[in-house]
Amino acid sequence: MPPLNGKIVTVVLFIAVLLGVLYCYISQSYRVVLSFEERFKASDKEASLRYKQPSIVQGRTDVVTVTPWLAPVVWEGTFNPGLLDTIYRPKNITVAVTVFAVGKYIMFLKNFLETAEQHFFVGFRVHFYVFTDRPNEVPQIKMAAGRQVTVMSVPSSNRWQEISARRMEIIQTLIEQKLENYCDYIFCLDVDSKFHGRWGTESLGGLVAVIHPGYYRDERSRFPYERRPASRAYVAHGEGDFYYCGGAFGGLLQEVHLLARTCRENFEADAKVGIEAAWQEESHLNRYMWINKPSKVLSPEYLWQDFKSRNSEVQIIRFSGVVKNYADIRPN
Repeated sequence: MPPLNGKIVTVVLFIAVLLGVLYCYISQSYRVVLSFEERFKASDKEASLRYKQPSIVQGRTDVVTVTPWLAPVVWEGTFNPGLLDTIYRPKNITVAVTVFAVGKYIMFLKNFLETAEQHFFVGFRVHFYVFTDRPNEVPQIKMAAGRQVTVMSVPSSNRWQEISARRMEIIQTLIEQKLENYCDYIFCLDVDSKFHGRWGTESLGGLVAVIHPGYYRDERSRFPYERRPASRAYVAHGEGDFYYCGGAFGGLLQEVHLLARTCRENFEADAKVGIEAAWQEESHLNRYMWINKPSKVLSPEYLWQDFKSRNSEVQIIRFSGVVKNYADIRPN
């Protein structure tokens, strides 16, 4: 093998030194940039953690903010939205939403989705699952990054009670077949509703219930519980805590799965003996929530009724059922 030319050796060594210097420069620059980004993130987080000192002797006195089993009752003025978002954002959570737009209820879907984009878990990953018998009529809504809509076909029905009753079975199946290992939380919401204000991380919990706006000032003797002892949804007089909405509930995936499965089983047991609970799945949900206390309770801000004037303690309406003529939209 002939000896290497001295010039070639010199060139090779020069290139090696140059590459070494270049590597050191790039590496140092990368560390500087990374350090800057880390400092920026840290300073950004520190800035978000600067807020007015909380107090345990001052706060809202016009409403109850904790249940007898120590679950928070969420009202405006009882939480710091920026702080909560800072806590949850690093967790990279995904929130699923189920909404049923069957028959003429499809007319409410556009407004529901558009207002959800403005107010519901803004800045977080959200996956809407729309169940409908009219998939071709689902509106195209522009979604922000990390947010999407999946349309799932369901059969029509001649009775709105049957549509209502099937919801728990469909929610249970959705969780088992598609959501496990994908989503962290799920909320089940009525389509004939719209968002007006923030609904975000303050609503997260294990099992989350929403207090019905029509009964929250009433004695429980006036609650429309299922009162027939033969029904699996039965709640006796003198029992029960609050009356909860069937049009808005949620929580951790496993908690909502257990609720949906139990309510479905109880509904089917009732059907075998010819019983249909007074308010279908809402009756079974209220029975379940009485036995299995929710870990977080959302105030009527989270599902108001548009035909009602706002009471003084309701400082903001976040989500509400729109005014409608049931005779025009229900099949029976």
